[in-house]
Amino acid sequence: MEIIIGVWLALFLGSLPLLWWWNRLWYVTPFKVRQSTTGSTLPPGHMGLPFFGEMLNFLWYFKILRCPDDFINAKRRNGQILDIVGPNSLVSVHGKSDSRLRSFVSNSFNRPDPLQRIALHVQLRMVAALQSWAQKVMHILLMFENIGKLFVSFEPGPHLNNMDKLFAGLVHGVRAYPLNFPGTSHHHALQVVSLKKLVAIFLGELEKKKKENGVEMNDLMDGLMQIRDEEDNKLSDQEVLDNIFSLVIAGYESTSLASMWAVAEEDMVVSKNKSGDFITSEDVSKMKYTNKTLGIGIMLVNHDQNIESRFRLAQSMFICYKIPKDWKIIVWLRYLHTNPENFEDPMCFNPDRWNEPPRPGAFQAFGSGLRTCAGNMLARTQLALFLHHLSIGYKWELFNPNAEMVYLPHPTLVDEVEIIFSKIYKTLVGYCVYGFD
Repeated sequence: MEIIIGVWLALFLGSLPLLWWWNRLWYVTPFKVRQSTTGSTLPPGHMGLPFFGEMLNFLWYFKILRCPDDFINAKRRNGQILDIVGPNSLVSVHGKSDSRLRSFVSNSFNRPDPLQRIALHVQLRMVAALQSWAQKVMHILLMFENIGKLFVSFEPGPHLNNMDKLFAGLVHGVRAYPLNFPGTSHHHALQVVSLKKLVAIFLGELEKKKKENGVEMNDLMDGLMQIRDEEDNKLSDQEVLDNIFSLVIAGYESTSLASMWAVAEEDMVVSKNKSGDFITSEDVSKMKYTNKTLGIGIMLVNHDQNIESRFRLAQSMFICYKIPKDWKIIVWLRYLHTNPENFEDPMCFNPDRWNEPPRPGAFQAFGSGLRTCAGNMLARTQLALFLHHLSIGYKWELFNPNAEMVYLPHPTLVDEVEIIFSKIYKTLVGYCVYGFD
């Protein structure tokens, strides 16, 4: 038996170089033959193994070594993500459809008037959540509850808690290698649990709204149902669902993780010159140090394998390299934020780095240009409000200050930031701190 196992193992290991060579022969050689007379070259790198590409190396650096920067030159990862978020979503469409959806989302969440209303609404939840934390009620889905209310009018409770678990599986599937095979994260999100149950939940809410036949816009889903194009056509049910999915995914972990990093790293200096009153979205822009702090938190959240991929419609040149038709162009956003040429000591939590504006194009946490995140001001406002109320009335310390990091599906600490949390009660003679271990 041991001999048979040894033989099979030897055959497997011996076949890897052959498969590696065959993959390069299949994809690279035809291009080189066609371009031999032009002198152009392909970008540097490897094709990896058939079907898997360099995913094994990717997992080695991210999961085992936990040194994602060593994989900075990876060339392949993304696949059929559109199967999960839907082909009609904001992250998938282009041209007029993209402009129409992006304009609506931006007008709903990124303009002064809606931000003023949202600021008041979310602060009520934030204050209640922080009070619950200080009373040892720690399992509060604060940011997800805000998103559920703003997007689909879902109220806190067991139903929303269950959705949080389903979206966790969905996010893992979006970030995973697109291998639709039982046991993989992609298969779990696409076929088995998360996606089907979430579709049923949102479809049920959509049908309920259609029966009510209301014209008032109480949430994002109401607005999507009423959008019309230049020919006065509304979005189909599938288009509404695809966009709700993609927008919830976009906001699901980003604000939560950014606030996590702020709690993990920030000191109490942001509480200077603050009162405990509710503030407006206009006040947020005046909170200079708080904005510096949340900027670092957002940058740290973006320190992952975030990439953007587009199919090329025609052959093109980048610097001195030829990009063949239909190859994918991958932007490794993490490299921009961890490059010492862009940020001095980039992994250091230093809010004062924003005393000077970053180099043009160096900070891409919300994308740029026509593909800038349509809800970036909503995210910034929520984070600033959270830090404001956290820093003026509470004290905390990390339970595991030396906790290690994991990078998939997002960069986070292995203990998800366990903290010793307590409320500060102001008195005439000083401060009395009551909390729990």
